[in-house]
Formats: sequence, structure tokens, C-alpha cells
Amino acid sequence: MQKIDYLKLHISVLLSGFTGIFAKLITLNEVVIVWYRMFFALLLFSVMLLFMHKKPKDADALKICGLGVLLAIHLMFFFGSIKYSNVSIGVVCYSLVGFFTVLFEPLICKTKFSFVELFYSLIAVFGIWLIFNFDASFRFGIILGIISAALFALYTLFNKVIEVGKSSRCMLFYELLGGTIFMSLFVPVYAHFVNIPAFLPIGIEWLWIFILAFFCTVLLYLFHIGALKTISAFTVSLTGNLEPIYGILFAIIFLGEAHDLTVSFYIGMTLIFLSVFLQSFSKNKKLPQ
Repeated sequence: MQKIDYLKLHISVLLSGFTGIFAKLITLNEVVIVWYRMFFALLLFSVMLLFMHKKPKDADALKICGLGVLLAIHLMFFFGSIKYSNVSIGVVCYSLVGFFTVLFEPLICKTKFSFVELFYSLIAVFGIWLIFNFDASFRFGIILGIISAALFALYTLFNKVIEVGKSSRCMLFYELLGGTIFMSLFVPVYAHFVNIPAFLPIGIEWLWIFILAFFCTVLLYLFHIGALKTISAFTVSLTGNLEPIYGILFAIIFLGEAHDLTVSFYIGMTLIFLSVFLQSFSKNKKLPQ
């Protein structure tokens, strides 16, 4: 069973690697993109549940909706990071999820603090520091990306705490519901203070939003939440560190970002990947063969 959950986890990471591409392909403001993503994901998932004759009910519905709010805020910072830098920078900053998970997990999940995991995660932090110091033009995007990583670590950990005994479908429905309600209230307030040039997607952007909502949200988070049932939050966050590999590869292939990346970026990225390898090796040694 756990092998299936590991497969789900890796599929979710692969799908998340595509997410940053749509932040560039869709010309709308990052806050508007998140609203469309949450709304259409909720709509599509509700139709799925209707055909499956499933009625999500849970006594902790309000708490789960709160997770959706946290997810929506994370997505705004994540898309903002990419808008103010590029896809490669945004997804590399996401690698700090493992670092923040090490810090937050003992407090939220009451687990033992691991200095070994902290050491491995600090290698990734040093990689981000190199990129931050040498790529000054992307600093604001990097800051948004770091905040995004911290928020996603919290989202993963609170999911781990709340989802015990609950179905993935129920969790995702209420998270999308909470995120959609929050974004529907937040967008008008945001638009009052920030000039938003356009609210409607143009042409093929509707297709990008559909793919983003269904494949990179509904399927992605169903697999992500499902994997948390048998896999530790740290391992989930650790595997999520592979997202930059997919994200950078897709950005180079589809957006031609290779010319925007400096030597310092590649050094920092190498350190982050080294951190992923060391943590993976450490975890695999502990798993039963």
C-alpha cells in the first residue's frame, strides 16, 4: 500500500513541476490566477463528486476550510515569486519546504527534533543564500518564494494532523471550498488597493487555467493528501524538493529560461539537490527493505 502512496506522491510532484509554467503563460495578476484556480478546481471537483455520488461531510469542515485558506495564501506567494523573478527561481525557493518542516514539525506534530535533518536542510538554505546574494534582480521574488515555502510546510503539517481517519476527497473538497470563499472575499479588497489591468483570461489562457485547475490542483492535491496517510510529513516535503528538477527542466524547454540563469544559480541549485540526495539516502537507510 505504501508503494502506491509513494507513486502518488511522485506523480503529485511531477504535476507541481508544471504549475510554475502556467504562472508565466497566464498574463493575469497572481492573485487573480489563484482565484480562478481555486474556483474552477472546486467546480470540477464538485462535478466529479456528483458523478461518484459522494457527499462530503465532516465534523471538522471548518478546520479543513482553514487549510484551504492557508493553501490559497501559499499559492499567491508562490505565483508572485515567479511573476517577480522566473519559474526556476520560484521552484528552487520551494525547496526550503523541507527546512521549514524540520523547524515546525516538532511544534505541530509533537515529534522529536532531528538535528541530522536540520543539517541536511541547511545545505539547501545555503544554496538559496547563494542565489539571493548573487542574483540581486530577483531578490523580491526570492523573498516571496521563501514565504511561500514556509506556508506550504505549515499546510502539509496541519494536513497531517487533521486528516487522520478522513477521506482525501472530503479533505480536498473543503480545502477548495475554504480557499475559494477566501479568495472571493480577498480579490475585491486587493483590487481596491492594487491596480489590476485585467480580470478575464484571453484566448488559450482559458485552457491553461483548466489544466491548472484540474490536473495541477484537483489531481495533484488528491495524491498529495492521500500520500500523507502513510508517509511522514518530512518525507513528503523532502520528495517535494524534487519539484525544482521538473520545474527548471520545463522552464528551460518551454520558456527558454536557460539564458536568465547565472553561475551562482547553478551552484546554489547543486547544493539544494545535494541536500535532497543526502536526505533521501538517510531516509532510505531507515526504511525496511
